[in-house]
Amino acid sequence: MIEARHLRVLRAVSTTGSFSAAARELGCTQPAVSQQMKALESSAGTTLLIRTGREMRLTQAGEALVRHASGILAGLTAAEEEVAAIAGLRAGRVRLVSFPSGSSTLVPGALAALRAEHPGTRVSLVEAEPPRSVDLLRGGDCDIALAFRYGASGGEWDDLVVRPLLTDRLIGLVPEGHRLADASSVGIEELADEPWIAGCPRCRRQLVEVCEEAGFTPRIDFATDDYPAVMGLVGAGLGVAVLPELAVESVRPKGARTVSVEPAIEREIVALTLPDLARVPAVAATLDQLARAAAR
Repeated sequence: MIEARHLRVLRAVSTTGSFSAAARELGCTQPAVSQQMKALESSAGTTLLIRTGREMRLTQAGEALVRHASGILAGLTAAEEEVAAIAGLRAGRVRLVSFPSGSSTLVPGALAALRAEHPGTRVSLVEAEPPRSVDLLRGGDCDIALAFRYGASGGEWDDLVVRPLLTDRLIGLVPEGHRLADASSVGIEELADEPWIAGCPRCRRQLVEVCEEAGFTPRIDFATDDYPAVMGLVGAGLGVAVLPELAVESVRPKGARTVSVEPAIEREIVALTLPDLARVPAVAATLDQLARAAAR
């Protein structure tokens, strides 16, 4: 019989490429990893790994087992958490992945309310932008992914449970002394000759698409995933930017002014999970609290 703990070890070895690296990731010893891999190969009745010097690669059987491991482990996690939560959410664990501006605005209130209502439920948080966060969810490495998208992308999340949270409009940032600093609304074409500071890769692509639809290609002088850095660069007079309203809420811009941008650029903020996990009470409760935080 194939055991879940052996599948977790196989997946770690496949991801890291060695027993020693897998041991570090799993928090155990290299001999323990080796022993569990031998047990798994014995259960499978075939070789799963080929070792050549320092290199290690999966056999065809090993590749097949790794391919199924994520779904198997996600299903087992769902079963374990649901059983633990039957007694009224006195226990439970939720692994949450969020993009940075969501972490600083939606997540704190949601988790505080969840802890007050269900103090036995533990939530861990790591940050990642989509599509990386969505990959982590599909790979079984988290239970909920807070994500966003610009416009409807057909089929992008068809295999997931999608909980819409809010529509986040992007707003413009210009230096305080800028000619448009006091404008209530700015057409994006009015910024055609400005140097730009761009945000995350997905936001950057959306910016370029919107500008090109307005008849120009933005000259991007700086690009950073760090929203405070974007605001600092704008405040220093080094360029203009458009940022999600959530990002601006989380950091007070110094030396910069916010302006509405036309046409409106909006992104849909959602919470994603797997169908099996959506039935786990701790996951469902976390989704509910995220929705309440977004409605405030």
